Amino acid sequence: MRGEPSCPKCGGRVRAPGLFADSWQCAAHGAVYPLQPVLPPSVEALGVVLHRARVPVWMPWPLPIGWLFTGIAYAGDDRSGGRATVVACSGPSPLGGPGELLLVAEELGVGLGARYAGVPGPDPGPRLDVNRPPHTKVLAAGRPTPLWLVDGTPDDRAVFAGEACGLWLWAVVWPERSGLLMYDEVVLTDLREAGAEVELVPCGALSPRLVGAPREPGR
Repeated sequence: MRGEPSCPKCGGRVRAPGLFADSWQCAAHGAVYPLQPVLPPSVEALGVVLHRARVPVWMPWPLPIGWLFTGIAYAGDDRSGGRATVVACSGPSPLGGPGELLLVAEELGVGLGARYAGVPGPDPGPRLDVNRPPHTKVLAAGRPTPLWLVDGTPDDRAVFAGEACGLWLWAVVWPERSGLLMYDEVVLTDLREAGAEVELVPCGALSPRLVGAPREPGR
């Protein structure tokens, strides 16, 4: 899929490094790691991102029954490597109908997860009440990982966030009732460590959620 890099926080145009700046620049957010064009689901697309990623590339593995890999993107460039990744999966919702899941891994301040979550970013910290017990736990790279519901998200989705491998982990689920998926025994695998199993990932049609992320609702 062709396209140009964009701001991970707002989807706006970015300027490449040049004479007056050594980093990609967004008019609204200053220096950013550019979000590269979304790649349609394929083993080859996974390979591209896995080669560049410096953060986990999370996917439920094995995928829930009937679920498929439906797209991938990363924020970064050839010099920085991928400092944020987003993987889309789609399948039947626990309560019927279609469901969509986006998993974002990112370094502090990148802002990609907040954009898909539909909340002001760049990070989930102010919207997590970590003084309460976590709402759910997943197994990420073999480690129990608590996740909390993110406050103030749009009504059409459920958003969970926490920390895994020293980085932010976001799980954004549509529709909101499909958030029940995250209360099952979810096992997340960093596909960088999956080896030849990557070739077994079932692929579906490109997720509209991945390519249709709204612009950041606030700065």
